Amino acid sequence: MSGATADRTEGAWDKTKGTVKEELGKATDNERLEREGQVDRAKGKVETVKGKTKQAVENVKDAVDEATD
Repeated sequence: MSGATADRTEGAWDKTKGTVKEELGKATDNERLEREGQVDRAKGKVETVKGKTKQAVENVKDAVDEATD
């Protein structure tokens, strides 16, 4: 699995985990759990962007390599 794919996968997992924590925190009136969920979702968004950026860089590199062959 490429680094880009791993980052996007980790990001999706963190966003999902964060949503579950946040909703559980709301349902149980647990502000700490709700905040943890918000942090996890934000971390997931960052990881997803990181993965997309890595993929874009890999695509540009591949295009340059093809153009110079």
